[in-house]
Amino acid sequence: MAASKIRRRADALLADAVLLLHAAFIVWAALGGLAVWRWPRLAWAHLPCVAWGVWIEFSGGICPLTPLENLLRERAGQAGYGGDFIAHYLMPLIYPEALTRPMQWLLGAALLVLNLVIYTLAIRRRR
Repeated sequence: MAASKIRRRADALLADAVLLLHAAFIVWAALGGLAVWRWPRLAWAHLPCVAWGVWIEFSGGICPLTPLENLLRERAGQAGYGGDFIAHYLMPLIYPEALTRPMQWLLGAALLVLNLVIYTLAIRRRR
């Protein structure tokens, strides 16, 4: 009995860790270009994250971290959630309604444009 409680608590902590990792990834994809501005060699770590974020938004896909978090929450006896991370955690903070495909396209375009502007400015600064 005690072992199952420990396992459920561990799964809950792992789900929280996945949630934090997911949030950090989103912040890095959106704003990591600012770090690249200062340290250009970080571009190798940032550009794939931007590409992934844009692809996920444009394709309407779900990041693999979302089902992983849901699985861990269910194993911990907590409720998982439908949809994706952005729809569940971020959209209620930004928009009062559920995430729609046009909103996903807008988020993907905003991510792409933001990073294109930052990289353009960084490249011009280097010259």
